[in-house]
Amino acid sequence: MQECPVGTYKNITGSSKSLCSPCPAYELPHRAIYMHIRGGVAETPCPYKCVSDRYRMPHCFTALEELIYTFGGPWFFGLLLSGLLVLLALVLSIARMKFVGTDEFPGPAPTQHGSQIDHSFPFLESLNEVLETNRAEESHCHVHRMFFMGPNTFSEPWHLPHTPPEQITDIVYEDAFNKFVDEINALAAYQWWEGSICSILCILSYPLAWSWQQWRRRKKLQRLREFVRSEYDHSCLRSCRSRALYEGLKVAATPDLMLGYLDFYLGGDEKRPDLPTRLHQRFPMSLIFGGDGSYMAPFSLHSDSVVISLISQVVPSSIWHRLVVGLNAQLRLVRHGNLKVTFLPMLKWLETHANPALDTYHVRVDLAWFQATALGYCQYGLVIHAVEGEAVAAELQSGSRIIFDQHSLNQNEDADSQLGHSRSNDAYMCKRITGGILNVDNLMTLKDRSDLFHPLSLILHNTKPVGHQDLVGLVISILLLADFSLVLLTSLQLYSYSMVDILLVLFVLPLGILAPFPAGINALFSHGPRRSAGLARVYALWNITSLVNVVVAFVCGLVHYKSSTKRHPSMQPWNLGGDETSWWLFPTGLVLCKLIQARLVDWHVSILEIQDRAVYSNDPTIFWQ
Repeated sequence: MQECPVGTYKNITGSSKSLCSPCPAYELPHRAIYMHIRGGVAETPCPYKCVSDRYRMPHCFTALEELIYTFGGPWFFGLLLSGLLVLLALVLSIARMKFVGTDEFPGPAPTQHGSQIDHSFPFLESLNEVLETNRAEESHCHVHRMFFMGPNTFSEPWHLPHTPPEQITDIVYEDAFNKFVDEINALAAYQWWEGSICSILCILSYPLAWSWQQWRRRKKLQRLREFVRSEYDHSCLRSCRSRALYEGLKVAATPDLMLGYLDFYLGGDEKRPDLPTRLHQRFPMSLIFGGDGSYMAPFSLHSDSVVISLISQVVPSSIWHRLVVGLNAQLRLVRHGNLKVTFLPMLKWLETHANPALDTYHVRVDLAWFQATALGYCQYGLVIHAVEGEAVAAELQSGSRIIFDQHSLNQNEDADSQLGHSRSNDAYMCKRITGGILNVDNLMTLKDRSDLFHPLSLILHNTKPVGHQDLVGLVISILLLADFSLVLLTSLQLYSYSMVDILLVLFVLPLGILAPFPAGINALFSHGPRRSAGLARVYALWNITSLVNVVVAFVCGLVHYKSSTKRHPSMQPWNLGGDETSWWLFPTGLVLCKLIQARLVDWHVSILEIQDRAVYSNDPTIFWQ
């Protein structure tokens, strides 16, 4: 008896091949082939096997399809997964509220450090009084604050200029000061291996590179403090008491560790009635912003006890505190790489909100740039100077427009002709602040430096706060869980292609696709607005970094599809049918999910950092209430 060919069967008696009937096509899965059976097939269904061990009998589904069709197919599975995500997000939000409490909810602005005694702990009131007394004495002896140049990076570390500013020439020995600067600059420089590790981490994982840089910055600041406090003999100071007690110098930095400064204090034995100088004698006085306008380190004005004590000689502390809060809210929106546009609203804010309130005290603040370095890094900040009526204010403002430097401003043809006609007070201000005033006229001439990561600022940037904090937190929880679910589904899909695809997605960049979920949970369940905001920024970095892994997954799916079309030319690339034709679905969903997460995290950070919405009011009356 002759066997029927593979793919046919015969259920009647006879030896002719014409009696063999083809097996029903609908019974054969699209990833299966018929098997040869000794003696032939006598009945349906005809025996078959899957084309690869990656597929599972009886439907020759992939692991992903097996999961989806176990729960009723794509649409029902999608609805079930969506409902489960919302339910888990609600549970997560409730757990977060129970765990975190009310720390992150908007409320009154926190008391500024050093502004008044904290009476919330009566048994520590005496200690608070001692600290406040020490701060007051320290501020009373303060002579000058000298800012480090450079952003404290591995390529451009902090450094001090060798020429002492005129404010301290009477209390230091210039030769000894130059030696002190050499020692400080040598200590502030980084080792080659520190920068090399950072460069490698930038390629492999930018969030780890940023964490490494912050850790080394913190260690560097600690080393400089130890050197000045206990190792340096203070020989550059003229005061015998300061040299004997190792006092008179103090190194500190802003919280972002990008701006460092060196404070000079009197020793008490100078016998100079004109020292320390009063605030009006220090005008124009420079206050440089911390940060660089990036997402992780936005510009901010750090107002410590020394600054508050000095400013309070002219402006009430309450007015100054409110001005700093409003200024920092505006500075959050200034973006590195787009300074020409984002500095403009802040200039207008100074003219409409800040200076009208300061006119009562005959003081004015202006935006300025300071001490551009050899590599072109330019610092920005405020210049505080006294004015005597509107005429002088207008004179200073118009005259200051011609003060700028080749390092950071492109001089136009009119500037050269104006320079010869500058007033004496303009030259004096330029000398005192080692920089120049920025205004609407010369702002467009700024050289705005951008780096390799500048395109990310289009996705990640600080925004104004929005309402509905609970809703934003809930949606972030939903998207965080959706992100993790899509990662698992994408991994199952890639597993059906090849184990090599799984390894490529996991390790290019290393574990980047898995890191956003734990980083997001850590940010959502952290205590305190400031800590939560910092961790949320790290979560945003991991979220954007993982886009590289998603692109790798997309490429792997495309390569698999191209190889499949050679075997099955009739397949359409954008169908939602089988596993081969829906290769683009989960990577595309991940991209959309991560982009939406980026915007929501920006809102979440703004809610945590800006607790008073009135700081963005266009009405100065509402702002100053």
